[in-house]
Amino acid sequence: MTEILLLAFADTRELQLLDFWLFLGIYLIALLGNGFIITAIACDHHLHTPMYFFLLNLSLLDLGSISTTVPKSMANSLWGTRAISYGGCAAQIFFFLFLIAGEYCLLTVMAYDRYVAICKPLHYGTLLGSRACVHMAAAAWGSGFLNAVLHTANTFSLPLCQDNVVDQFFCEIPQILKLSCSDTYLREVGVIIVSAFFGLGCFVFMVLSYVQIFRAVLRIPPEQGRHKAFSTCLPHLVVVSLLTSTGIFAYVKPPSMSSPSLDLVLAVLYSVLPPAVNPLIYSMRNQELKNAIRKVVAWMFFNTDKLPISVHK
Repeated sequence: MTEILLLAFADTRELQLLDFWLFLGIYLIALLGNGFIITAIACDHHLHTPMYFFLLNLSLLDLGSISTTVPKSMANSLWGTRAISYGGCAAQIFFFLFLIAGEYCLLTVMAYDRYVAICKPLHYGTLLGSRACVHMAAAAWGSGFLNAVLHTANTFSLPLCQDNVVDQFFCEIPQILKLSCSDTYLREVGVIIVSAFFGLGCFVFMVLSYVQIFRAVLRIPPEQGRHKAFSTCLPHLVVVSLLTSTGIFAYVKPPSMSSPSLDLVLAVLYSVLPPAVNPLIYSMRNQELKNAIRKVVAWMFFNTDKLPISVHK
């Protein structure tokens, strides 16, 4: 097998072009939103804190994950083709798993950051120093890398001979396993068990962190910052809920509920939507980040002489 045929969004040329422009708009929103966050955090020394350091890493992962799937789908829609090479399919699976798993690990680290900031504020500088933050971010990226190596090697060690058509707009492990000419039951069970163990550990840690956070916040009098504490946690909760709910439903739903159209919608929800909306979610209730982004935009479009941000300190 030298190439694999991806699912086409539409059969007519007009709808293919509509799909191209729709995905292009989403992709540009993700690029601009995450690019502004990365630039603002990197340039503004007021945002050089653990929370914004992890947010910068999240934006990098978001940019990588959406760039793994959407450009190829856009190119196929524009040129009226469905093909992706065998090596390209393997690379797409590897990088997508690497970045998505890394993002979930990083969201777990961000939950710990909020827990320390709210429940142990006096120890925040000790527990989350610059070296500790770098180590935790590196652990998130490294965990995603190991997860991707394991699943990609496990999937593409199987001989694929059933067909070369997948019912998805990008290469995805469950769809590739359907092309195998050997018994894939044990492989599928292994993939599910490893993924569930990996994801469940992160999910339980986040739930325990937020139980402690809510208990601490509810003990704070309303006039002493309860609203601010909730506002720093709400964006993270929304992002985690969106990614977890759509991902779990996509991979653990009963076979009787599976259909190409439903699988396609779920794939868009967990692979395309989060990178595009995460910048909006994180900046909506964060005045510091909004001010920094506003300064970056003003510098880019209205003042080319100097940055209005204290970048040289």
